[in-house]
Amino acid sequence: MPELPEVEVTRLSFAQRIRGAVVTGVLLGKPLRWPLGLDPGALVGQRVADVTRRGKYLWLAFAEGGGLLMHLGMSGSLAFTDGLAEPGRHDHFDLATTLGTLRLTDPRRFGAVVWSPALDAGPAAKLLAGLGLEPFAPAFTGSHLHGALRGRRVAIKQALLAGDIVVGAGNIYACEALFEAGIDPRLPGHKLSRPRSERLAAAVRGTLARALELGGSTLRDFRDAHGMAGAFQLHAHVYGRAGQPCHTCGTAIRRIVQGQRATYFCPLCQKR
Repeated sequence: MPELPEVEVTRLSFAQRIRGAVVTGVLLGKPLRWPLGLDPGALVGQRVADVTRRGKYLWLAFAEGGGLLMHLGMSGSLAFTDGLAEPGRHDHFDLATTLGTLRLTDPRRFGAVVWSPALDAGPAAKLLAGLGLEPFAPAFTGSHLHGALRGRRVAIKQALLAGDIVVGAGNIYACEALFEAGIDPRLPGHKLSRPRSERLAAAVRGTLARALELGGSTLRDFRDAHGMAGAFQLHAHVYGRAGQPCHTCGTAIRRIVQGQRATYFCPLCQKR
């Protein structure tokens, strides 16, 4: 599933190029997770103002007001070019503009493109309401993390994945951040001390920053809007390395399942 780094890498790969483009047509394929929410023809003539991100959602704003909230789902990707072929069976949304066509390809159709009058109104406000802090926001500190975990008895990794404390710490990045902070992923959230919360907050930011530098992670089919794959997975310390030696101590990396998601960790370097 594309996580925050992959979504941000996608945004950066086309946001500048599409800015100022005027919509000339909209083509819908098979239904996605939610309906578009307006007549596609109503978008023709609108000018793209900016493309921003909130969590794993992209917001394509129009100068005339309103915009499109986009989600890549489990396996979606966006491409932006002026030379796209005819839509295939997995291409479900084309936004044709004077500067090129933005296409959403999504084999599983868990992605979405939804019209909203504003980010803080309509469908967008409802979909974004439960999101936690952005990991690079000044407010995301060890103190915030420690306070948010108070009373949570679920394992710390599951608390990170929930997305209501901080967004962006998906499965790969939660495993890697917990390794960097030296914290066992099975530790109950409410038992995380303030000093360890500080280390974990810094590790989450550091892990996601490295992922952005490396273009995100490509485990199966992620590509940015240029068609480029990510490389973070090639530099992972624990994720996907079950049975291999820890880069720090040489102990074999363990794999367990938490909440139906695979967790990788070093049983020596990461303490409860």
